[in-house]
Amino acid sequence: MPKLSVVVPFYNVQQYAQDTLRSLAANAGPTTQFVLVDDCSTDATGEILGSWRAELPNAVLIRHERNLGIAQARNSGIDAADGAYVTFLDGDDWYAPGHLDTLVRVVEELDCDFLRTDHVQCTGVKRVVRRAPAPRRNTVLDPRDVIGPANAETMVDYPFVWAGIYRRHLFDDRGMRFDVGLKTAEDRLWTWRLHLRARSFAAVGLPGIFYRRGVTTSLTQIKDARQLDFIPAHDALLAHVAADREADRFMPKAVRTYCAMIAFHVNHADRYEPEVVRQLRRMAVAALRGMPQDVLDETLAAMDPERGRLLRRLRGTRRAA
Repeated sequence: MPKLSVVVPFYNVQQYAQDTLRSLAANAGPTTQFVLVDDCSTDATGEILGSWRAELPNAVLIRHERNLGIAQARNSGIDAADGAYVTFLDGDDWYAPGHLDTLVRVVEELDCDFLRTDHVQCTGVKRVVRRAPAPRRNTVLDPRDVIGPANAETMVDYPFVWAGIYRRHLFDDRGMRFDVGLKTAEDRLWTWRLHLRARSFAAVGLPGIFYRRGVTTSLTQIKDARQLDFIPAHDALLAHVAADREADRFMPKAVRTYCAMIAFHVNHADRYEPEVVRQLRRMAVAALRGMPQDVLDETLAAMDPERGRLLRRLRGTRRAA
C-alpha cells in the first residue's frame, strides 16, 4: 500500500504536461502513487501521458471517454487512490524535487487530519510566494477555529486544494468528493466542507508547489456562464453551514464571503457577454434575497460603502450607507 496518492487531472495541457510529469518523476518513490486522469483531452495530452507511464512507478492512468470537468476528474482519482494520504496537483503545475517526501514527513510529525502549505504563484517569469493565512504555523489547530472572523482573510479563503495533504479517512464515506455539478468554484465549497468535517489541521511553509497562473485553458480564465457557478456553489455552502451544529458561529463568514464574490463579479461584468451579465444579475438578486436577512443586514453595514451600496441596490432595498 502506498503512503501517498497524488491525483493529477489533465485536460488539453500539452504545452505544460511534460513539465508537470517531469516534476512527478523527480518526486517518485516506492511509497508514492500517481493517479493521472486524462479528462478526454483533444490535443496531444493523452499521448504525452502514455509516454511517461514507464517513468512513474506505481502510476495509474485513467481516461474519461468524455470531458467531465475537474470535479469528476478529481473524484475519479480519489476513487482509484490507495495511499494513506491524498494530495492533488493540476496538470499545468509542478513540484520542486523532493517536495512530496517532505510533505509526508511533516504531516506525520504533526499527526493531523490535513496539512496546508504555502505555494509559489507563477505568472510568466514572475514568482510570488502565497502564504496560507493561518493565525499560527507549525501547530495543530481545530479547523473550525480558523474559519472566521467574517471580516478577515482566513483559511477558507485559501481554496487551493493542491496546496495540502489529506488523510485518506476523510474520503472514505464519499463525504469529501467534489461537486460534479459545478464547473467552477468547486474548490471553495470543498474547502469549507473540509474545515467543518475534519478534526485537526496545521499550516506550514513548504512552498514546493508551483501554480501556473493565467493559463488560457484554466477555468479561472473563462469568460462565459460557467463562471456563474460561484452562485450555486455558495448557495450549497450556505445550506451546509445552516445545517451545521455551529451555524450561528459560521454564517456571518459564509454570507460575507458570498457577498464579496457577488460584488466582485458584478464589478467585473464587462468581461462577460450581455446575456451572461443579465443572468448574473438575476442570480445575484435571488442569492441576496435568499440569504438570512438579519445576517445580510449586518454584513452590508460592515462592508465598505461602495460594495454595500451595490449589494443593496441588487437586493432591491435602498438604505443609508
